[in-house]
Amino acid sequence: MYRLQDYKPYPYLISHIYLDFSINDEFIEVVSTMNIEPKREVENNDNKLLLKGKDINLIKIEINKIEIPKELFSLDKDSLVINKVPLKPFILKIKSRFNPYKNSSLEGIYESSGIITSQCEAEGFRRICFHPDRPDVLSKYKVRIEANRNKYPILLSNGNKVSENICNNNPERHEVIWLDPIPKPSYLFALVAGNLIKLNEKYKSNVQDIDINIFVEKGDEIYTKHAFISIKKAIKWEEEEYKLKYDLKSFNIVAIRHFNMGAMENKGLNIFNSKLILANSEIATDDELERIESVIAHEYFHNWTGNRITCRDWFQLSLKEGLTVFRDQSFTSDLHSETIKRIEDVSFLRSTQFKEDAGPTSHPVKPSEYIAIDNFYTTTIYEKGAEIIRMLQTLLGKKYFMDGISNYIKQNDGKATTTENFVYSIFNGAEINGYKNNIDIKQFTNWYYQNGTPHVKIKRNWDNKNKILEI
Repeated sequence: MYRLQDYKPYPYLISHIYLDFSINDEFIEVVSTMNIEPKREVENNDNKLLLKGKDINLIKIEINKIEIPKELFSLDKDSLVINKVPLKPFILKIKSRFNPYKNSSLEGIYESSGIITSQCEAEGFRRICFHPDRPDVLSKYKVRIEANRNKYPILLSNGNKVSENICNNNPERHEVIWLDPIPKPSYLFALVAGNLIKLNEKYKSNVQDIDINIFVEKGDEIYTKHAFISIKKAIKWEEEEYKLKYDLKSFNIVAIRHFNMGAMENKGLNIFNSKLILANSEIATDDELERIESVIAHEYFHNWTGNRITCRDWFQLSLKEGLTVFRDQSFTSDLHSETIKRIEDVSFLRSTQFKEDAGPTSHPVKPSEYIAIDNFYTTTIYEKGAEIIRMLQTLLGKKYFMDGISNYIKQNDGKATTTENFVYSIFNGAEINGYKNNIDIKQFTNWYYQNGTPHVKIKRNWDNKNKILEI
């Protein structure tokens, strides 16, 4: 059981991670090199370094280029503990292997229909390499991927492509190096290797130029037109409405039919199940096209509300999901009909989330404990979380709410934070810009901790002179 009250910061900073992947027929070998620094203000736990790892074959551990003996570490099925690590910055290098071809968990990195792909949210990165695998550990990643050129001509990871070369020692293999300059948690790491078709379009505005790439399986090329249009609309809307620009040279999307999730917002490399992004515009319904547009926008909007500003721990899941649902709802409202969109959202809330809140699985938007975080990807976290943010906008008015959002981003960019920090940042940003009304912020945050649906009774009285609503 994991409890919110037991949260403790990770006692080490991991500023940079270099991952070197070698994809082979029976396994993937990975060498992880991490720049680690003990935190001065945090107890160092007797010089012990705890890393998570599952279904990984450990080969070798080095600290500052010196292999450490087996008596200085312990390994079990879920974790690796290294004893007597230095009390000053050091480099930890771990060589290991895992088998993506027998990974039936569909977490971490797995192979399906000849395509290797990753899914690390919430706790899948520990199936790739030994790492803290918690959202409050943010690092800059550099990734090298090596594989057979014919079998895996496309090799993708997060960030910007640095180089692509034929391997000197074996011309049948090639390597691609990716560099992500923005610190991110491990759950946003992504890797894709396979025989995919690349389609490209450009986004140009007064703000920036972006290469938009969509990678699909052969035969799906003709179904990407609506997706490209939707991405451009999302980028333009975020630039104009939130004054936020994209922060990489290219925005990459992989659309494959056997991806086990609906869609995933990995930094700079979104991965979609094909049904949520591909469409034949001539025969698809308006509802289907709008749904695809909304999902694409949702994952793109995560770049700021989820990726650059992320969750301190998984109890804060609605910090990114509730806010991003609210933003994709606003996007659809602005592009189409605000009234119709609101009716649809409330109808879904009443038919689905209200039932969840009234049943045995009812839980707060911010739960206080969980056994497995995967159980909390619910309409309460997403849709009810979005409604709490909509209440903030209603209380403050849109202008002051947007002032608050700007303050939240300014104060928390590059950090892992909490729902309370979000709410206080919103109100503080509004007050800085002239908002005067006094609201009990602590009282408002109870919305995150209390489950169930409030019941409101309204009684109407009227005569020839008076119209009275008793609420």
